[in-house]
Amino acid sequence: MTGQPKQLSLERLFELVEPDCRERFTEIVELIDAFCGRHLNDEYRYICRKMAGAICVEGSPVLKGKPASWACGVTYAAGRINFLHDPAQKPHMNPDDVAKGYGVSSATMYAKGRIVWDGLDLMPFHPSFTVASLAERNLLIWMLTVNGRLMDIRDAPRDAQVVAYERGLIPYIPADRA
Repeated sequence: MTGQPKQLSLERLFELVEPDCRERFTEIVELIDAFCGRHLNDEYRYICRKMAGAICVEGSPVLKGKPASWACGVTYAAGRINFLHDPAQKPHMNPDDVAKGYGVSSATMYAKGRIVWDGLDLMPFHPSFTVASLAERNLLIWMLTVNGRLMDIRDAPRDAQVVAYERGLIPYIPADRA
């Protein structure tokens, strides 16, 4: 459906992970799923799964250490991107409660979160890791260069939006949301 954000299934994410990293990916995702089911929501579950897949690569430090530490670091990084600590957001959770929820220290969470953040070159409202409910407000998702000009693709004709969607540049076709 073009009016909804594209999301990869867990099976497809698993297939994209390098074979030697799949066991670690599965360990991390099981912890993320349980945590998000208890404390967050499906949007965070999906973003954290996607982020776990992105960091589970050959030579990554994520392949060593406790899976709970890495799951916590991933969740913390996803929370930073999406302002999970902001009480105005729903869901809302402060970082120390994220660490407690995984049973790791805040120091461990911050250390693993920093490795994830730097390793994936993350930033607030990172277009690839913004939860779906915040996508509409994230200008980084919608600003594209069209014919050499920077523009908000939501203001473009539907045909241009379709091309951007089909190329994977935007999560859905804005004209179809009306």
